[in-house]
Amino acid sequence: MTYQLWYWPGIPGRGEFVRLALEVGEIPYRDCAMETDDGADRLLADMERDRAHPPFAPPYLAADDLVIGQTANILLFLGERHDLAPRDISGRLWVHQVQLTIADIVVEAHDVHHPIASGLYYEDQKTEARRRAEDFRQNRIPKYLQYFNGILRNKDWLAGDEWSYADLSLFHLIEGLEHAFPRRMATVMAECPQLTRLREAVKAIAPLNHYLSSSRRQPFGNGIFRHYPELDGD
Repeated sequence: MTYQLWYWPGIPGRGEFVRLALEVGEIPYRDCAMETDDGADRLLADMERDRAHPPFAPPYLAADDLVIGQTANILLFLGERHDLAPRDISGRLWVHQVQLTIADIVVEAHDVHHPIASGLYYEDQKTEARRRAEDFRQNRIPKYLQYFNGILRNKDWLAGDEWSYADLSLFHLIEGLEHAFPRRMATVMAECPQLTRLREAVKAIAPLNHYLSSSRRQPFGNGIFRHYPELDGD
């Protein structure tokens, strides 16, 4: 079976969390909006299709008669079907819980540069963004990352002996935060050695090396994780 992944072309965004699971799990899929130059239009047209369970927004995954929306929900599905999470219910729920926590900080990272409204340009809310960024840097980033670092204090992976999709997502979160806030992340990561170890362990997973060097890996830019030097700091 080849899944159809639908997400905005040209940015990693929330779709990247799903891509990483598909790539590292070596699961066949099509990145549908990336296949043609009019990918965004194709995505919008596909979202307008009449469905019993329509997605609210990308990413969403088409799998036979299923259309699954929401990043954490997609990963819950892939984790169970393709052994990307523990098989016992306790382990599966734990990995899902971690993924939802990652989703929380992803929202906060986005809202740093769009604190008033997503429909406004960053330039229309720069004053508010500076205030939001200061709190996010000083309080929220360390709160989240120290939590994840603590989980890993006595184990190699978030769920124990083997990697799960949540480990891949945590890797991408760290990558994104370092792109957006390189100065602050240098300070915080120095105090989170277990996250540094996890990051290197994820990089060492063979399929990921191939993906990271391929054209399928979309660069950070005008997406969730954006680098504005005036929003960064020690």
